[in-house]
Amino acid sequence: MTASDSFIPSPTLSAIHVGPLTIHFYALCIMAGIALALWLGNRRWVARGGQAGQVLDICLWAIPAGIIGGRIYHVVTDPELYFVPGANPWNAFAIWDGGLGIWGAIALGCLGAWIGCRRAGVSLVAFLDSVAPGVLFAQALGRWGNWFNNELYGDPTTLPWKLQIHQMDTATGSALTDSSGAPVVLGYFQPTFLYESLWCVAVGFLILYLDRRFGLGAGSVFALYVTGYTAGRFAFELMRSDYANLILGLRVNTWVAALIFLAGVIGFVLLFRRGRSVAIPDAAAPGFAAGADIDAARQPPASGPTPESGRASKEHTDAP
Repeated sequence: MTASDSFIPSPTLSAIHVGPLTIHFYALCIMAGIALALWLGNRRWVARGGQAGQVLDICLWAIPAGIIGGRIYHVVTDPELYFVPGANPWNAFAIWDGGLGIWGAIALGCLGAWIGCRRAGVSLVAFLDSVAPGVLFAQALGRWGNWFNNELYGDPTTLPWKLQIHQMDTATGSALTDSSGAPVVLGYFQPTFLYESLWCVAVGFLILYLDRRFGLGAGSVFALYVTGYTAGRFAFELMRSDYANLILGLRVNTWVAALIFLAGVIGFVLLFRRGRSVAIPDAAAPGFAAGADIDAARQPPASGPTPESGRASKEHTDAP
């Protein structure tokens, strides 16, 4: 096989049927990403002085809210897929067929995390800093769900790593076949899903390194996540050829990525200057324990002889 003949094959099956139950590989990829994010987030949380299990408790609020927010964003920005004559509006709930907008997922996920943090009596900022790298790895795994669905590709290409795309039947979860029984191939395209997956992994490891090397914190880790992810997403949106609504000639998500990137850069610059302490307990929330790690901006206990001796602060550990 020559370089021009090489390509990345796509699955001809996106789901398996076990009796009345249909298991979608897209959903399995999302679940695997969530599990990885929980494991890494809990490890980083405990290394910063948090209690084991708190990340899971908080994510029980954040994850469902994020999934709902991601689906709402997708449906709102692409309503013609569900609410035009001939379309089935109930498919708006068919999350297993793909369609989660990361912007809605992060926005509503953060709201759920805020609720969970308030109930646990811990800092939302510290939680977001702890889970941010794991979220990137979760997004990287989630993109492979698009591979199973034969979606999220770019323009046609002849590159050696071009992606083979089949015509899929979403009802059966398998590729359509021609008269000879062979899967119908739509063509060969840029594997933008793969580019984004690899980008998320690279940014995730970069944040882990920078956090370990420089002791980032106080919201700057999450701001760096926002900046790094949206920088890549902006480029990948420009490469994608699947249908999307446009504003001034650019995809909606291209504009959103650019605006959030600018917000992330500004947030990182402002937050990084505030110092490297991360507040795990939240003094304003129920359950705050005196003597725990607090942010440098908080007032020290009145009984301390000096501001320095009354402040209980600590630097990041070398844990990822």
